[in-house]
Amino acid sequence: MSGRTEGGVRLRRSFIAILLLLLLLPLPALAQSIDQQFRTWLQSDLWPEASRAGVSQSTFDAAFANVGPNLDLPDLVMPGQAAQTPQRQHQAEFGSPGNYFAENIVGGVTAGGRQRAGRLAPVLRDLEARYGVPGGILLAVWGRESGFGAARIPHNAFQVLGTKAFMATRKEMFRAEVIAALLMVERGHARVSDMKSSWAGALGQPQFLPTSYLEHAVGHSGGRADIWNSEADTLASIANYLAHFGWVRGRDWGFEVTLPASVSCALEGPDRGRPIAEWASMGVARVSGRPFPEHESRGEGFLMMPAGRSGPAFLVTPNFYVIKEYNESDLYALFVGHAGDRITYGDSRFSGAWGNVGGLIRSDVAAMQRGLQALGYDTGGADGLAGFRTRRSIGEWQQKAGQAPTCFPDGSIVRALR
Repeated sequence: MSGRTEGGVRLRRSFIAILLLLLLLPLPALAQSIDQQFRTWLQSDLWPEASRAGVSQSTFDAAFANVGPNLDLPDLVMPGQAAQTPQRQHQAEFGSPGNYFAENIVGGVTAGGRQRAGRLAPVLRDLEARYGVPGGILLAVWGRESGFGAARIPHNAFQVLGTKAFMATRKEMFRAEVIAALLMVERGHARVSDMKSSWAGALGQPQFLPTSYLEHAVGHSGGRADIWNSEADTLASIANYLAHFGWVRGRDWGFEVTLPASVSCALEGPDRGRPIAEWASMGVARVSGRPFPEHESRGEGFLMMPAGRSGPAFLVTPNFYVIKEYNESDLYALFVGHAGDRITYGDSRFSGAWGNVGGLIRSDVAAMQRGLQALGYDTGGADGLAGFRTRRSIGEWQQKAGQAPTCFPDGSIVRALR
């Protein structure tokens, strides 16, 4: 055995011994040890990269003065532990889909959007002419993200992003974000004291991550984008973001529809689109009874059923998936589109009712997904989230088993596929 190999073995044994020692420490001592590791990581690992990116020592020191890791944040991996599928979730869309559309929340965003639509009408008209995004959509995003700037955003962004870059399940993503946050201060976009964030590290009224700020934030009248205090800059930045990801000028986001039994819910997904006129020929119709607009009929539409047959059905356009770029959630995009319509056209709740679904532990759904994968179905992963690939895989499995497809997990399906 070479000296180099022996050294590697000794190093690994030392590392394992340190991890075991950490696990035996009382909680206060463990927290102190992690804090010491965090300070070492800042200076020996993060600082060299920040310096290469153009961050000065004074900016770096000011950002992390008296900042230690926040061990109460979600999705952290403690020393000596492996990442696990969490039993409890930190975002509403991980529960029953219908919960996401509680009327007090949708109605609050709708009412707040209408109150501002008149006062901000010149700004909204200008932004729609410039970027193509309707004012109702911009107001709905703003209202959902920060309650039109009223939401309390209490965290120190450098603590949140630094902690997650040091020990979160997605370290590399948050490493890029903490470097971007430092560059925001270095370039004069914000002061260290301005950098307050959500528990996920999102900033300001549009809740931009730092990389999104650097790439998409714009001042409505030019100059520095003040997403903390300026309503016009906030709306302009949201519009620029959506336009960057391909908002199609003149198209809607989608329509609530009725789906005949002859059309399978397993046809859902952004990769199974067809002209809206073709969907109509299959019996898919708007719940309003009105025909699809002629210009929409020629465009591509996609079936979207966030609760499978146990909830409303929608034909959505490419703009739905642009909204989804803002937050990777079907329910988020649906909320924004629905609230935007209500801000613009008046109150109209979904016609379809949400069934009594959801309430499953995420690890059980993940086990079901692994069962489907073992049978050759593409669930898009085994993360415990019922995304469109999982929903349609359930429907395809049900069809193959001679069952009427429902396209949403329930207890019996989980038990059958675990």
